[in-house]
Amino acid sequence: MFAEIITIGDEILIGQIVDTNSAWIARHLNNIGIRIKQISSVSDDRQHILTALAEAKNRADIILITGGLGPTKDDITKKTIAEYFGVGLIENKEALSNVESIFLRLRGTLANMLDVNKQQAMVPENCEVILNKNGTAPGMWFNVDGTIYVSMPGVPFEMMYMMEEGVIPKLKATLKLPVIVHKTILTVGEGESYLANKIADIEDSLPSHIKLAYLPKLGQVRLRLSGDGEDEAALKTEIEEFAARITERVGKHVVAQQDISLEQVVLNLMRKKGLKLAVAESCTGGYISHLLTQHAGSSDVFLGGAVTYSNELKEGLLGVKQTTIEQYGAVSEQTVTEMVEGALANFNADYAIAVTGIAGPGGGTPDKPVGTVWVGVAKRGKTMVKKFTFGSKRAQNIERSAVGALFMLITLLREN
Repeated sequence: MFAEIITIGDEILIGQIVDTNSAWIARHLNNIGIRIKQISSVSDDRQHILTALAEAKNRADIILITGGLGPTKDDITKKTIAEYFGVGLIENKEALSNVESIFLRLRGTLANMLDVNKQQAMVPENCEVILNKNGTAPGMWFNVDGTIYVSMPGVPFEMMYMMEEGVIPKLKATLKLPVIVHKTILTVGEGESYLANKIADIEDSLPSHIKLAYLPKLGQVRLRLSGDGEDEAALKTEIEEFAARITERVGKHVVAQQDISLEQVVLNLMRKKGLKLAVAESCTGGYISHLLTQHAGSSDVFLGGAVTYSNELKEGLLGVKQTTIEQYGAVSEQTVTEMVEGALANFNADYAIAVTGIAGPGGGTPDKPVGTVWVGVAKRGKTMVKKFTFGSKRAQNIERSAVGALFMLITLLREN
């Protein structure tokens, strides 16, 4: 069963907004056994929309459309879909009642309700209305010649509610869907090609209904096993067996056997053990702290820390000796050692991370080129320090530094 997603709106094509709807829809459809054949974005243009719908029908069983359902003149999706099916627009009483109830809730009266607001209740005569509890634009479901079309608002929270409460249950009730099972293995510190070579024989032994995907990111690779079938329990068992073989082969580079971020691995490990973490960041400028604190419940683990960009703050907040910086420099094994041990002691943490380096694009020297980064992690009684040499891209150097630091911390945590 294949689906196609079409997002409508000039604002997407000019880069004014990022299309997050497609990723969300694709993930949730895949969870119920529907594969995505293609994702397209088209402008607020009648002919573009008509062409996109006609082409999608030749590729997919289900076509999901978001955007262009508002009350203004540039919102032409509804009229264009009606034209595509060769039908007129009629007023839907449930949709009108929904518009009125929302208007009353927000304005307290219907006296100022405009005709454009009432027009939201006009829908193609061959559709089933999917009520929108979070907005005035109704969703529309069409089942024509064996193809299902669903048109939804482009506002993400409106679309998400409509999908979860209306569209997904209706798809599951209407279609006989296969089971799709995913298993993700998060690895760090090993390149995609090295991993592929290491597990080549395991990948070659996969049956045709199970696929292995490599999903690389800076310093990390997700290995995702995906299988489809009819028996969910048997499929899960089969995938788990292959995942166990891969995990054993990859060894210490595996940090999680679920689809979570690297910092979540750290938070979960430390929360389970009741441990507290502090950081001392220089070249990463608070990026590690941001990664950790973007997750709910991070305060259970993360105490905080210091962004010690200047030498004066390294000395004043972390206790780095002036003579250490003068003799070895701010980017050195000796300095990062004193930074991480200072953070551990001064912030009363169980574990600490420290990073100092040259993020670039300037500031490098022949002996310390751009991309030189020292990372330290420590617990009471043990400090681990490592030098990394990255490239010349500032943003990538900052991200790679954070990945390296978190992986080192996981390695230290595993010693317990």
